[in-house]
Amino acid sequence: MGSVTSYETARGKRYRVRYRTPDRHQTDKRGFRTKREAEDFLASVEVSKMRGEWVDPTRSKVNVGEWAEAWYSAQLQIKPTTRAGYRLYLDKHVLPKWGTVPLRSVQHADVQRWVSSLAATLAPSTVRQIHLVLAGTLNYAVRDGRLVKSPSDDIRLPRIVRTPRGYLTHDQVARLARDCGEFGDVVRFLAYTGLRWGEMAALKVGRVDLSRRRIEVAEAVSEVGGAAVWGTPKGHGRRSVPFPALLATELAQRCQGKRQKDLVFTSASGAWLRNGNFRHRHFDPALTLIREGRSTPDDPTLNVEADPNFPVVTPHDLRHTAAWLAVSAGASVKSVQRMLGHASAAMTLDVYADLFDDDLDAVACALDDQANASGRG
Repeated sequence: MGSVTSYETARGKRYRVRYRTPDRHQTDKRGFRTKREAEDFLASVEVSKMRGEWVDPTRSKVNVGEWAEAWYSAQLQIKPTTRAGYRLYLDKHVLPKWGTVPLRSVQHADVQRWVSSLAATLAPSTVRQIHLVLAGTLNYAVRDGRLVKSPSDDIRLPRIVRTPRGYLTHDQVARLARDCGEFGDVVRFLAYTGLRWGEMAALKVGRVDLSRRRIEVAEAVSEVGGAAVWGTPKGHGRRSVPFPALLATELAQRCQGKRQKDLVFTSASGAWLRNGNFRHRHFDPALTLIREGRSTPDDPTLNVEADPNFPVVTPHDLRHTAAWLAVSAGASVKSVQRMLGHASAAMTLDVYADLFDDDLDAVACALDDQANASGRG
């Protein structure tokens, strides 16, 4: 047990609490105005030690900003794009608000008010990512014995409302590919394989098996700060993806004359395909042409009838189209999971629950058939 003793100061009597930390180190805390305050503090110390919840007060004096940098430096196994996102959210949102605040001064209610203020101007998904960064910092402090509990736990976050996805039909894929000109094969490839952009851009000739119509997805490339960063696919897993025969000729043309380590898809200059450049120069203009239609006497190819109902999509949305086309062709959840590289079939069902609504109708019909067969229909 510790002890409580008094001492005199210029402002009168004060009380000191002496106690031992769990590692048997002698320490004290001074400045209590009454003996009762000192005894209550000592009791709280003994209870926290007994429960294994004691935290050295001096270790929680560190500012959130300093500890956030320690947490950020420890993020070694995340993708470069994710790391860049963490850096952005730290610099723009977390550090301006919490940088100079000591860890021990961060209160749950203050975090909730901050999150609510962010939600007033930012998208729910963005707010959740910003909170994730602060929560990561505070949870790291808990694991390091600087906090007993993270004040970011149980924060009410804005709900993400999923907007309907724009799935393209076979005819719509063909039309979009046609209007992307020389890069139409990129559109078809993404729409029929479900590869992520970075996986497609990093695909090398040696990983394309034209005879088996298989693609080995083993690398990915992303753009961080204007530079290409090469690594493994999302989740760090490799997978084999089949492709339909309708892609075989175009893939063979892309691979012709190249070495095994050369990229399959490249820009006109032979560099890796950047998503932003592709969208600006080819994809978005083609989509605008289809939805708005144009007609000029100088270019007959622009005599296009407008289709304002054509889904507004991005290159990444072609991955969703691939899932929809596969399900429409009778693919199982497990097959779609393996094609897309999801961690589990449950994840695939969660992401594409709308694609499997027909299963519910089939269940209802099956129940009707069974009831009728038993004479109870």
